[in-house]
Amino acid sequence: METLFRRLLRLMPRLGLHVTDLGPGTAVVSRRGGRARIPVDQGADLLVRNVDRYSVTGAGKDMWVVQGTKPGKAPEPSGGWTGVRLGDTGAHLLLNDHASADERRFQLAAGAYLCSQHVAAMLEAYRVNCVFDVGANAGQYGKRLRRFGYTGRIVSFEPTSDAFARLERAAKDDPDWQVCHFGLGREDAMMSIHTGWNSMNSLLPPSDYGRGRYKRFARTQTEEIEIRRLDEVMEKALDGITGPRPYLKMDTQGYDLEVFAGAGERIADFVGLQSEVAALRLYEGSPGMAEAIAVYERSGFGISGMYPVTREETTGRVVEFDCVMMRADAAPAKG
Repeated sequence: METLFRRLLRLMPRLGLHVTDLGPGTAVVSRRGGRARIPVDQGADLLVRNVDRYSVTGAGKDMWVVQGTKPGKAPEPSGGWTGVRLGDTGAHLLLNDHASADERRFQLAAGAYLCSQHVAAMLEAYRVNCVFDVGANAGQYGKRLRRFGYTGRIVSFEPTSDAFARLERAAKDDPDWQVCHFGLGREDAMMSIHTGWNSMNSLLPPSDYGRGRYKRFARTQTEEIEIRRLDEVMEKALDGITGPRPYLKMDTQGYDLEVFAGAGERIADFVGLQSEVAALRLYEGSPGMAEAIAVYERSGFGISGMYPVTREETTGRVVEFDCVMMRADAAPAKG
């Protein structure tokens, strides 16, 4: 005798619904696009809209990759993906056959992700409620902070006109993201910045090494910009925050130590910082990595993470690192 459940299943297609019967007492009903079951292991099925457009590849114990393919294209061969267990964290890295084809690009992409994840973790652990984003360009850093879960205030500084216009657009719908159309440095001044170098605009000229590495340095334009001291803008930036715990991110193409110097004694207010330090100098007069880190350490900051930003293709040498540093005595007590 046919059950009421089965009769309902037979009726649903007449109403324009698609039914995928999964077994006694279980079915999936969808409004459009027929579904199909792909068994992947005992007790495990995948439900896909069109079986001909998907391939399933094992990626380790209890893991499968479902990959969409273009109509008529053969599915990817089994074994094209590998699941790499990341210690005992419970996380797995899924790699396909293309990941090892460009080791440099893969490492830099992984480093960028790990740096963002680490910064987000430090902001939470140190209860940061205001990030000073110095050298904001078009707002890439602020948007990344939001994607990784930071919800506190962001104050971004970008002196060049074109980049600032894009920064304003990036922040316009975020009520706790302030933008400032000037740069930061050791002294209040009007200065000339090299532009036309995309995200590498700098107050410093390129070094011989930089000119050899980047063709964009061969031609340049300049723009007059305003420079202010960090300690003079902190009160306004932190206004309304109870118990401010600021974090300083600097990415100013060789000018980070000048920004740092402009904080004066108020650098002690920051619980952490992030600076792009140079193993190989792209800009004339910029500090080397050891010099920059030594200055930060003398002010009480200690390294919590180092992540390569750029690397030479031929030699493998790192050109610049993102250096994350925290003030240990500012870490909130556990418990």
